[in-house]
Amino acid sequence: MVSATPVHPVDAVPPIRQLAAFGLQHVLAMYAGAVAVPLIVGGAMKLPPADLAYLITADLLICGVATLIQCVGFWRFGVRLPIMQGCTFAAVSPMVLIGTEGGGLPAIYGSVIVAGLAIVLLAPVFGRLLRFFPPLVTGTVILIIGVSLLPVAGNWVAGGAGAPDFGAPKNLALAGFVLVVVLAVQGFAPAFLSRIAVLIGIAVGLAVSVPFGFTDFGGVGDAHWVGISTPFHFGAPTFHASAVIAMLVVALVTMTETTGDFIAVGEMTDRKVEPRALADGLRADGLSTVLGGVFNTFPYTAFAQNVGLVGMTKVRSRWVVAAAGGILVLLGLLPKLGAVIAAIPAPVLGGAGLVMFGTVAASGLRTLAQVEFKDNHNLTIVAVSVAMGVLPVGVPTLYDQFPDWFQTVMHSGISAGCLTAIVLNILFNHLPSKAGSPAATAAPVGVPVSRGEESVQKAGDQRV
Repeated sequence: MVSATPVHPVDAVPPIRQLAAFGLQHVLAMYAGAVAVPLIVGGAMKLPPADLAYLITADLLICGVATLIQCVGFWRFGVRLPIMQGCTFAAVSPMVLIGTEGGGLPAIYGSVIVAGLAIVLLAPVFGRLLRFFPPLVTGTVILIIGVSLLPVAGNWVAGGAGAPDFGAPKNLALAGFVLVVVLAVQGFAPAFLSRIAVLIGIAVGLAVSVPFGFTDFGGVGDAHWVGISTPFHFGAPTFHASAVIAMLVVALVTMTETTGDFIAVGEMTDRKVEPRALADGLRADGLSTVLGGVFNTFPYTAFAQNVGLVGMTKVRSRWVVAAAGGILVLLGLLPKLGAVIAAIPAPVLGGAGLVMFGTVAASGLRTLAQVEFKDNHNLTIVAVSVAMGVLPVGVPTLYDQFPDWFQTVMHSGISAGCLTAIVLNILFNHLPSKAGSPAATAAPVGVPVSRGEESVQKAGDQRV
């Protein structure tokens, strides 16, 4: 009798009850970030409340569709890992400029569609670059992702950027309470409950926040029960050369960031991302971005917020995140449900975010533990890359005097640190002058070696 091939945890399908709970947890972890981009862009363009609400529901709908494409996949679209999709913050500044300088939303959507098509075409090229992402680079990038997300959690803890009571002790107390609940559940509750520690922490925090006046459910009554986003609701897209060029730069940035997120999740789920899978995932990003331009929303990319949740909960099933995508589709079609989730206070999300984002940084350190740091330049590579990644996070106005295209690339700590790590690794470990070093003789990442060669090349693989 032939035994059945064991199912990889990424492909395992949990029971429906667990799918719903784990999926909702992912939605709550990314909801604030998901709606932030349409709120910022729409607010900068001074759109009326009805149009802002439309942008948010359209965004949630395509977030869900993009997540389903990425997790479930079809043909050569989708990395088929637990990856949540959301609007990229790298596109915010260019889109605000495009929208406020006469082009309006149609010009934004025209440039978004072109950028999405470009990502689809460039995906195979990026797939071949995977050998330049060894543990030295991937660990550094994962560490930078976690560190650059911590200020997001800090803003939530204080009450949310722009809140009138930003930094009030009561906000910090609520966030601290949620943090304690999450840690207590994760550390002392039964296995299943520990995996939904974030969901429990948010639920308990919401319950506590109601009697203390943290929540405002006024938006729930104003929201419609059903809302459907129709193609080109704000008019047919227009194509301006300057807008398209700006968005193509954004496309390159998001592809770099997404590559780092894919590799991070691949490390956490024990399913290494191969060149073909990377190309499929980036191609799905491009398709989702095209859909965003058609259905009145913005460019899409892997959401780093949820990378931390995968590492923290150890729930590796892509079907859990697919369930989260289904929930987002419902929220996009049922605005009243979205309004309920939107009423969750920022400090509640902040308390949970501290654990999730810190987990991402810790996962980067775990990956870097595989790297050899003796008698080489690897420590310098990590040090300079982390510094370049943290600079724009700590000093957001650092590059304000530079050209727009440079700001688009370097204002993102993730892309700045990732590009620095790649370039320095090539300079120190891949140039012909290093031909005799273990780094140069190691097989490229993703290229299989024989069992006999594996032990010989092991040290070299770790050095790079």
